[in-house]
Amino acid sequence: MHEPSFTVGIEEEYLLVDARTRALIHEAPPTMLAECESLLEGQVTPEFLQCQIEVGTRVCSTIGEARSDLEHLRGTVASVARSHGLRLVAASTHPFAVWGEQRRTDKERYETIEQDLQEVVRRLVICGMHVHVGIDDDELRIDLMDQVSYVLPHLLALGTSSPFWQGHHTGLKSYRISVWDEMPRTGIPEQFESYGEFQRFLDVLVSAGIIEDGTKIWWDVRPSVRFPTLEMRISDICTRLEDTVCVAALYVCWLRMLYRLRVKNQRWRRYPRMLIAENRWRAQRYGIDQGLVDFGRGAIVDYSELLEEMLELCTEDADALGCTAEVEHARQIIARGTSAHWQVRTYHDAIASGASEREALEAVVDMLIEETMHGIG
Repeated sequence: MHEPSFTVGIEEEYLLVDARTRALIHEAPPTMLAECESLLEGQVTPEFLQCQIEVGTRVCSTIGEARSDLEHLRGTVASVARSHGLRLVAASTHPFAVWGEQRRTDKERYETIEQDLQEVVRRLVICGMHVHVGIDDDELRIDLMDQVSYVLPHLLALGTSSPFWQGHHTGLKSYRISVWDEMPRTGIPEQFESYGEFQRFLDVLVSAGIIEDGTKIWWDVRPSVRFPTLEMRISDICTRLEDTVCVAALYVCWLRMLYRLRVKNQRWRRYPRMLIAENRWRAQRYGIDQGLVDFGRGAIVDYSELLEEMLELCTEDADALGCTAEVEHARQIIARGTSAHWQVRTYHDAIASGASEREALEAVVDMLIEETMHGIG
């Protein structure tokens, strides 16, 4: 077996807010997407709702290359949005948007999805990030998908950015997951013994007319139908670019570590979906604050301790992939908190200073606008 390329591609979804009111827009300016497309040559697309826009990097050979491309994409879309009186927000929910007021993008695929899923999909005023890692071999892609599921909650905890929903502090660090889980075919993936078994599962759904293809399998990690990649989808979008790059680097390093085990005829232990789902809930609820279950020890372990174990396991891989600084940035995230922490703190600080509920939520949006551009040249 030849070593996978471990190329990286990152997709991010952003919210578009009115510069004056800080509210989500209901209708995208007709010239905005066209202007973005002319500048970014196929790297930007509309999303299900008109208040959203998505970008995707090129196929990148290194994490550093992915960071540079993503910085260019964020900066360009933000600049175009500003010229239309809008601002860009990299967060998985808007602090006070009402989902029933949002308008769908006029596109045949989105119309079909709405007809199929109805109110469930209309509530998706949420944004995420997806990380593609190049793994050409079908069998290896399925094998690594089974094993990497273990660490998905750890990645979710590190990038939470959705504590508010429709003007309420939900008490969760990632309320986006709660909204997303109303969709079918989501969550931790099934475990498969081979690519053929996965394909047979997919063929049943397609032949029954339930889905057209694998793009409507929306697991937290999945074999991409469009590319020879293993696509991680569990994470909230990180407000700061440097945090996005950190999560992506940890994901690709973990996959390379698992590949090294396989070369030695070893593998990461497979745990039941029920146990992994419990950690997923803890990450969704508490983020990095209350630890995750270490299944080997049978105990909840502080996240910082788990992170150090992850970094140690991936030291060789981070060095080989040239992203040691990027994965070690996770320590800074723990020290200063994720976007979810900043949002809640900003809200409470505003309330303590005498702001109304709406003013406090608008202060959160202002903070998100500023932090979305942090590190963008």
